[in-house]
Amino acid sequence: MKTIGVLTSGGDAPGMNAAIRSVVRTAIAKGMKVKGIRRGYSGLIDGEIIDLDARSVSDIIHRGGTMLYTARCLEFKTDQGIKKGVEMCKKHGIEGIVVIGGDGSFRGARDLSLNGIPCVGIPGTIDNDISCSEYTLGFDTAMNTVIEMVDRLRDTSQSHERCTVVEVMGRKAGYLALETGIAVGATSILVPEVEFDLQKDVIDKINAIKKTGKKHFIVIVAEGVGGTEAIAKEIQSGTGIDTRATILGHVQRGGNASARDRIMASMMGYKAVSLLDEGIGNRVVVFRDDEIIDKDIYEALSMPKVFDLDKFEKATTLAL
Repeated sequence: MKTIGVLTSGGDAPGMNAAIRSVVRTAIAKGMKVKGIRRGYSGLIDGEIIDLDARSVSDIIHRGGTMLYTARCLEFKTDQGIKKGVEMCKKHGIEGIVVIGGDGSFRGARDLSLNGIPCVGIPGTIDNDISCSEYTLGFDTAMNTVIEMVDRLRDTSQSHERCTVVEVMGRKAGYLALETGIAVGATSILVPEVEFDLQKDVIDKINAIKKTGKKHFIVIVAEGVGGTEAIAKEIQSGTGIDTRATILGHVQRGGNASARDRIMASMMGYKAVSLLDEGIGNRVVVFRDDEIIDKDIYEALSMPKVFDLDKFEKATTLAL
């Protein structure tokens, strides 16, 4: 290929900029030109396409967000939208695209591949909920952000002998809640994948632990569970402990990428461009069994993501 494109789609995640940098510099090293597609598939349809060179991606490896911006595009789910995207690729001489994003972004990559524009996906989401990959860009940075915020909340929770209920991101997945819950020593972790009884699993547990002399508590709730404010009120009513809810929100998505996200993004970007250089598309770059490999995009989209119940049970055991 002589010219490839790169775009970011869906929710932003730390590490996306590092991946863009890797894609651009790897492609240049292999003798290719690179086009940056702004605002994801929406920008592809609208022709928001710029030239990128080695200096265009200087000093972005550490930055959160995405220099190419991102957007969701309902039009690209239609045949007409896909056709517009293909035509725009041909107009700008784009022969293949690296797509950085989540499952929805990969579906768009699959559709482009089926219509003659080979695409390779790189998993980027702080939720770590892409089935085909054990790790997604942004997850480590988001975890560290949550841990820092909860550590700060713990200080005031301890000072006032409170229970703090913290909602973290994860509308459909509890991976961020589980990992951060373990890291901060949460008394209870509530996730969409595991049914719970608030009285038995949280209130009774806090009351039992309170008898051992503990006076402040942290409860982590995944966004997909919902009702965080109501949960806090029920805990306060059932325990007599002053309980406050904190919703961390989009602060979890921002901030400088961690070392792990920078390194993973750099290696995944290199792998993606190497595939396109060989004329291979319709693939997703993934991290499995401590290796960066690639999988067929159909297989990747059909794989189930298994929640680690064993780790969840261990976390419950440790919270005494």
